[in-house]
Amino acid sequence: MRMSNAPNSSPKNYAQSVKNFALNDYFDACGIADAALSGHEASYADWLAKGYHADMQWMARNVEDRHDVRHKLPGTESVVVVIKNYYTPRPEIPENSGKVSRYAWGRDYHKVLKKPLIRLAKHIESLEDGIQTYASVDTGPVRERTWAQRAGIGSIGKNSLALRRDMGSWFFIGTILTTLKITPDAPSMDICGTCTACLDACPTQAIVEPYQVDSNRCISYQTIENRGDIPTELHEAHGDWVYGCDICQDVCPWNRFETTTTESDFFPRPGHANPNLNALLKMNEDEFNEEFAGTPIRRTKHAGMQRNARIVSKNIQK
Repeated sequence: MRMSNAPNSSPKNYAQSVKNFALNDYFDACGIADAALSGHEASYADWLAKGYHADMQWMARNVEDRHDVRHKLPGTESVVVVIKNYYTPRPEIPENSGKVSRYAWGRDYHKVLKKPLIRLAKHIESLEDGIQTYASVDTGPVRERTWAQRAGIGSIGKNSLALRRDMGSWFFIGTILTTLKITPDAPSMDICGTCTACLDACPTQAIVEPYQVDSNRCISYQTIENRGDIPTELHEAHGDWVYGCDICQDVCPWNRFETTTTESDFFPRPGHANPNLNALLKMNEDEFNEEFAGTPIRRTKHAGMQRNARIVSKNIQK
């Protein structure tokens, strides 16, 4: 263990050590924010009050933790944010197939990022005695995109997703809360300017205004998180999406700078980017679970995928 009075024990040196470890070990970028309130608490409360979180009740729980990470880990001084590019080109789309959102083509990103994120957390703990950490990849009450912006690692796009000039929005975000005081980076600035490509392209008008998405109208919410029926008036607008939706990312000008990921686990498994609709409709629950084991697609469950496939089948026959 390195003691706090060691020659290199300063917040600035810690920042360099953490970033070097993150980049050399696995991640594509690393930034640091101080643990003060983000200033976005009121806008998040307003978003919840409008019901834009739909049936995702977990987003309304632990609100104090989401507002102030020091509730989650008392004594938190810094938030370390890392990202990993997941972009791969979409394979050729066969006839009678649906589309799956790019992030779900390969292995579940929670499983892929867990070990390198824990390694980084252990490194942070090693820098001083008694340091604590809390690591998560969108599974805890941590608003990753807000912290990515605070840590200078990504702006917030008008589609509410984190966005970078060098790789667009095709990346996963991991966060580590720590009681170690580390010199923070300057926050990211807005890079959307006057562009409204994502708002204009959304077929269900789910982006109700810049930076605010109504999940009730979002194709990703409806095809993944909704456990009930999808409103009939949204069916046609869903097009050929059977799991998630990438439209607001596909049209983003910054995504023309995408580069292919170095992580082979994010490459598409056979038939998972554009699954055959007949195969999806014929699958029983055991077959569904076996086919999509270890991938994000299982989140929609067998009943949800069959519901989605029925809607898409009708759409492509029109």
